[in-house]
Amino acid sequence: MKLLIDAQLPLSLADWLRGHDLSADHLAELGLLSASDGEIWDLALSEGYIIVTKDRDFVEWSRHRTPRARVLWVRFGNMSREMLLARMEGALGELRQALAGDAAVIEIGR
Repeated sequence: MKLLIDAQLPLSLADWLRGHDLSADHLAELGLLSASDGEIWDLALSEGYIIVTKDRDFVEWSRHRTPRARVLWVRFGNMSREMLLARMEGALGELRQALAGDAAVIEIGR
């Protein structure tokens, strides 16, 4: 499983995920910061990514479109990078378990 980090989340999240043995790419690393939601969706489908986002649009797409990309919906409010990574650390066990499943939408931070 590969995680594709959306533009509104920090590049440091991809580094943090890789540091915890999860495969992750940030849109910035792929030169896709200005990609449209449709382009991101198509990339996720073609490359087998799970989209990591704060964007509700991807959640709705995952629930109502076929083919369906998987989405990890980060529900933490606006916060510093340090606080985000600390919250991710606290949710890591739950996150790993959810990623191993087959749910189309995984919510963390709610």
